[in-house]
Amino acid sequence: MRWRILVVWCASALQHSPPPRSSRAPPPTKSLAAWRRVVANVAVSTGIAAMVTMGGPVDSATAARPQNAASSAGSRVNKDAESLLRYGLPVSGPVSGDARKLQAAVESIRDDLRSKRVAAAIQDVETAKRLVASKGPTIAGGSAAFKTDIEAKLAEMTSELGPVAGELGAIGPPGSPQEREVLDDAEARQAAAAQLMTQIEARLVPPDFKATVPPEYGDLPRLGGRARVEFVFKKGPDAESTKFNIDGKLYDRARLEMIVDGYTAPLTSGNFLDLVKKNFYDGMQIQRADGFVVQTGDPDGPDGPLVGYGQRSASDTPRTVPLELHFKGDEAPTYGATSEDLGRGAAQTTLPFQSYGALGMARDEYDPDSASSQFFWLLFDSDLTPAGKNLLDGRYAAFGYTVKGEDFLADVAEGDIIESAKLIRAPPPFGDYTGVDP
Repeated sequence: MRWRILVVWCASALQHSPPPRSSRAPPPTKSLAAWRRVVANVAVSTGIAAMVTMGGPVDSATAARPQNAASSAGSRVNKDAESLLRYGLPVSGPVSGDARKLQAAVESIRDDLRSKRVAAAIQDVETAKRLVASKGPTIAGGSAAFKTDIEAKLAEMTSELGPVAGELGAIGPPGSPQEREVLDDAEARQAAAAQLMTQIEARLVPPDFKATVPPEYGDLPRLGGRARVEFVFKKGPDAESTKFNIDGKLYDRARLEMIVDGYTAPLTSGNFLDLVKKNFYDGMQIQRADGFVVQTGDPDGPDGPLVGYGQRSASDTPRTVPLELHFKGDEAPTYGATSEDLGRGAAQTTLPFQSYGALGMARDEYDPDSASSQFFWLLFDSDLTPAGKNLLDGRYAAFGYTVKGEDFLADVAEGDIIESAKLIRAPPPFGDYTGVDP
């Protein structure tokens, strides 16, 4: 049985969408009037624009609050998965501030280039180069094991950014081929610098870092660090077309790559990787695709009695993982309760639901510890869930982001098939990767 997500929009319309849940509890039966009262109370007391609750296999929480963006309506939301993953790395101590300042400068270049704010981009390039020169030794000194490696990457970053300011200073007229060529080159160099920033910060994570997990969950699979996973989809037998259509380009297969994060969600991620390694998702259909989420993981489909991994019949108890939330600034995840239950409703989660293709676990709406095998990709839309108005954070476990192929999710439909799900790079016990760049 599929967990379903109930979506409540605090606007002129009230829409219900099947909540992703794990089929153990019946869907909520609130009347329309009751939901309107809930919406009114939420809108009055907290100013929330959208509330999401799940009733069904994936009971995904509310909308994610931007982790590194302003929380006021209309503010810019950081939707970049790679950036959010960088901010999610457990880098601490004095080196953290310098590394984050450099990251912010490098990422600001991208934002300026996309909006053609040339003067601002030049300024950010110079800021990034200045920070490498002044703070580089401190940043490299933040890791005894990787000091030389970090120094080399900082030098490479300076080399990548070196020509950008000069090229932008000689950019051609708006709309000209010369302008496009200069912007394309600058964007490529910025992307390379951002990738180097990811590698630098990954090397600043303490080598012995391990999130604290309560002993009662010791029998569950656990991920230390991060892993990269690939899902390949093909169109289902009842699809109108055998190909995926992305902006007019046709593809036989949809390929997605996701980074799964064990720093903030070791049990949720470990459970997911264990199922991927066991080929649990291979051949499974997409069970929900409604423009809000793409969901799968129900063992026998939305109409069957099963809800999770390990069940042979409805009377069997599936393997479950507790609700696992990591709040910004905390050293370890919190288990078994929503942020609201904990009295931390305003706390920001470390990996927020604010990127297209964010990964979340589905669960029963009324049981926070009921997640098993059903999960979803969130089709985040900042126009519908503006900064500070998304309530998935704190109610559902986010455990990673889609970093390649996320555009395919727009054309993934119910009935499409997961041709394969595999681990690309994963640390033991799931794989043999021992590096820090999944």
